[in-house]
Amino acid sequence: MFVYLLQHSYLIDDESDTYETKIIGIYSTEQKAMDVLESYKNKEGFKNYPQDFYIDKYKIDENFWSEGFIKFD
Repeated sequence: MFVYLLQHSYLIDDESDTYETKIIGIYSTEQKAMDVLESYKNKEGFKNYPQDFYIDKYKIDENFWSEGFIKFD
């Protein structure tokens, strides 16, 4: 089984490569995620960055990060 994560993420500081990201929701079908995306395109704030919506497909009960991480100061 798969789910579809809808988020909006845009660059706020090019020098530090900083993004503002909002998770909008997780949906059972890609079409449901697309419908919500369309409804958000004209909302305040989102309408200024209409190309910065992303839908990612995830398999339920599967790990997506399998290793540790390095902290950058």
